[in-house]
Amino acid sequence: MIELGMHVDNWRHQDAPLKVPCEFAKNHGMKYIELGSVNGDYFVQSLGYNPHVPLHTDPLRLKAYLDSMGLKVSQIDAAYPISFPDGQYRGIPYTIESIKFARAVGAPYVDTTDGATKPAGYTDEEVMVLIKQYYRVILEWAESHDIIINVEPHGPYTTNPDTMERILSMFDSKYLRMNFDTGNTFIAGNDPVKFLERFKHKVTHLHIKDVSASLAKACRGEETGISTSVVAIGEGVNADNIAGCIEVLKKMKWSGVLSIECEAAPGKVEQGLAWLRKELAR
Repeated sequence: MIELGMHVDNWRHQDAPLKVPCEFAKNHGMKYIELGSVNGDYFVQSLGYNPHVPLHTDPLRLKAYLDSMGLKVSQIDAAYPISFPDGQYRGIPYTIESIKFARAVGAPYVDTTDGATKPAGYTDEEVMVLIKQYYRVILEWAESHDIIINVEPHGPYTTNPDTMERILSMFDSKYLRMNFDTGNTFIAGNDPVKFLERFKHKVTHLHIKDVSASLAKACRGEETGISTSVVAIGEGVNADNIAGCIEVLKKMKWSGVLSIECEAAPGKVEQGLAWLRKELAR
C-alpha cells in the first residue's frame, strides 16, 4: 500500500519546532513523518526555531509522543555527504548514531547521500573508495540493528544513474537500498520516471518534490539537488513526472511511504497533499 507522509524539513524555513509539523500531519490525516537529524547541538533548534531532532534526544520519549499523535517515523534523514573525506570521520559516526536512533524510535530506514559538489583534489575513483569504505562500516551497524540504509540521488555521483548503480552494487546486502527523489533527479537533468524504472526494485522510500518553472529554467542540468519544492506538489513543471512515478509504483504493487518535501508556505503542503491523494486514487 502506498502511504503519504512528509519531511519535517518542510518547516525549516518557517522557524518552527517539531511539534508544528507533527500537529499538521495529525490534523491532515497523515500517518508518517520523516525526521531530519542533528548530531550534536544546534542553538537555533534548542531555542525552538528548527524542526530537526538532535540524536541525543531520548528516542523512547519521542516515540511515546508520536504514538500519542498517531504518527510513525518513515525514515531518519542522516544525509551527511558520503563523498567527502570528512565523511570517514564525521559522516560515519553521524550515520551510526542515526541507525541506533532509528532502531529505538521505530523507523525502518536511514537516508544517506553524496555532497552537492565533487571534492576538490580527488579523482572519481578515489571518491568511490571513500564511498565504499563508508558503506562497508555503516552496513555492519545496519545489519545488526535491522535498519535499511537508503542512498538518495542528490549529488553528482548519486544522480548519475550508472554511478548510482555502481554504489548500490558495492555490497550484496538487502540493507543497501534507495530513497528515490523526484525533484533531485529532475533538476540534475534526468527523466525521473526512467530513473525510477531502472531502480524500482531497490526503492524503499521516496521524496516527492515538484520544481517551479523558473528554477528549472535556471538550474536544470546545472545543479543536482534541491532541498524542498517552493511550489505545491502538482503545481510545477515536474508534476507529470511525479504522476508517472506513481503509476510505476502502482503497476509493481509497491508498498511504502511517499514523503512530501514542499515548503510549508501557507496552503502549499495542503494543496500538494490533495493533488497526491487524487493521483493515488486515480
